[in-house]
Amino acid sequence: MKTRRVFSAPDIDTAEAALHVALHLGIRPDHASLVGRPDIEMTQMPDADKEGSPTDFMPAAVRGLVGGAVVGLVIGLLAMAVPAVGIPWVAVLLCVVVGATVGGWAAALAGSSVPSEVRRDYRTEIDAGKVLVVIDDEDERLLERASQAITATGTQRLQLVHHGLLH
Repeated sequence: MKTRRVFSAPDIDTAEAALHVALHLGIRPDHASLVGRPDIEMTQMPDADKEGSPTDFMPAAVRGLVGGAVVGLVIGLLAMAVPAVGIPWVAVLLCVVVGATVGGWAAALAGSSVPSEVRRDYRTEIDAGKVLVVIDDEDERLLERASQAITATGTQRLQLVHHGLLH
């Protein structure tokens, strides 16, 4: 399971130095990113260093896909159990596919307007003009080494916000 660490840098130069240190120590490029205010990201931050998705689009789409499939399965099984309706198993599968499609589509649309988890959790830091350095990895020892090196560049490690099942 990946563990996330978030650091606050006072400016873009410090954040980029911290990011390069993390990459040099072995954090994969797709597991490290910078997050900042839109004006900082647009004018000062290289595209390769930016957070992959500034919205909750993909996580919401996955939740909607699973939820829609479950609802479709329940509706299909209920329709199959009612003798007056009496639909076959193929129709139950069709209900699952339609439920997953509609659920994924609707949730993805809703998620596209919701900021990503990092942007929601650390909004005050971002609004204050700080640049966040975000790293993820499965290897705790690598994360600890990278965290110490990132902190040495002049960043401050932020406490993680723990979320419930649906957040």
